[in-house]
Amino acid sequence: MKPVLLLVLIAVLSPLSLLGQFSLRIEIEGLRSSNGQVILVLSSEKGEKISGVFREIEESKSVIVLENLKPGNYSFKYFHDENKNQVLDLNRVGIPKEGFGYANNAKGTFGPPSFKKTIFALTGDKTLKCTPTYY
Repeated sequence: MKPVLLLVLIAVLSPLSLLGQFSLRIEIEGLRSSNGQVILVLSSEKGEKISGVFREIEESKSVIVLENLKPGNYSFKYFHDENKNQVLDLNRVGIPKEGFGYANNAKGTFGPPSFKKTIFALTGDKTLKCTPTYY
């Protein structure tokens, strides 16, 4: 292919690569306090980590916006890091002392929910509302 034709082809197709890029807005409400931060990990449906973010809390709410995501199936988990030590603190028997949650507000029985319960489809811009669990 001639270099000029290749450059024209790249220039024409480059904007097309931006198509299918969506944003995911995650609104976490009902946090116990505005202390600390929320830490969220976004994963692919295969469990591969895509992004990890830290967000501040205002009025017991945190809003996380992830941009430029491709269409597909995703999952996330998060926790309210009240003391900003970047660790989900547990009590002596392993029960979380800080709030936590998963996509789809999935709940588990005697442990985390199955990964399958946390998977959601992203086919356009999307807003998900979540409420953390506290013990």
